[in-house]
Amino acid sequence: MSNTSKGGGNPWAWLGLLKWSLSYSDGTRKNDDITPMSKEDREFLEKVMAEGIIDENERMKFILQESTKAMEYYRLRAMGTNPDSDPPISDDDLEDLLQELRDIVEQIDYARAFCSLQGLPFLIGCMDEAKNIPENIRNQCGGILSTLAQNNPDVQKQLLEMGAIKSLSDLFFVEDTTMKMKAKIMQAISAIVRNHELAEQVFCKLDQAHALFAEGLNKSSSQQLQSRTLFFLRALLTSDAGDAKRSQLFEPAISFVAENYLGESTPPDLRESAVEFLEQLWEQNRVTTTLLERKQALVAFGVQRISALRLLEGEEKEFAAIELERWESFLVLLARS
Repeated sequence: MSNTSKGGGNPWAWLGLLKWSLSYSDGTRKNDDITPMSKEDREFLEKVMAEGIIDENERMKFILQESTKAMEYYRLRAMGTNPDSDPPISDDDLEDLLQELRDIVEQIDYARAFCSLQGLPFLIGCMDEAKNIPENIRNQCGGILSTLAQNNPDVQKQLLEMGAIKSLSDLFFVEDTTMKMKAKIMQAISAIVRNHELAEQVFCKLDQAHALFAEGLNKSSSQQLQSRTLFFLRALLTSDAGDAKRSQLFEPAISFVAENYLGESTPPDLRESAVEFLEQLWEQNRVTTTLLERKQALVAFGVQRISALRLLEGEEKEFAAIELERWESFLVLLARS
């Protein structure tokens, strides 16, 4: 699904697709073959109702049905046909339902069911409607997309076939995309790409790949965006399918991390991750030429950093223990290489 539908087609086509899918699978088909409920079925139903057991599949359909009502409202409002009418559900209530949906699709069987209901085009279409759908709703859709794709090859394949990586990358660079939304988009792209060899290859050939890392790692970006970008970069370059050639391809991003993410001005979790990332590159023999040239500078900086961390006391010392451990391990590796 390309970003989009804005090139002449119907920008709300994803909504029609979801409506059709739900109507096809929500019990609205002919019921000529319905038979009376058996005694066993009736007893089971009574037990379910008494114990308050929730059918997650039905709950998922209900949430999607409520979502389509809200999206239809947004669509009509965007067209100017219902400017004064009340929404079918409040934005806060819809956000809560979408959070519940995210919890449901963490289970792989429900993730597959969600995809069969044409949920993936719905999520990307919703994220893409920046002017017409509230950002908190679009953010929730981004979170659901990440949950669905993470370590789920079937979903990753479907998203690849939809062109989701390019669609989300385009959305990342839309002028009025907020920092919070950029962080959600980075998280979603990362989930689609990580641990999927073909997806990694597709991303590496993406024209915007370098710009994504450059903006995501930029120190003016939010800490959340920086963290998710560094996590993605590290996963991409140290994956089983990675190699020295891939590292060289993203040499500017690696150098930026080495130059800007090791000092005290960087939040502790990012410092720790950056040191561990560089250590992994050395361990896997995926070090870039520029990084090799910085080896002595890294050793000198590491010695200074270890000395400073060892002088800490009390809670500060305890808080810095992981970073100290990472630097000590990294320097031992550099000394042997």
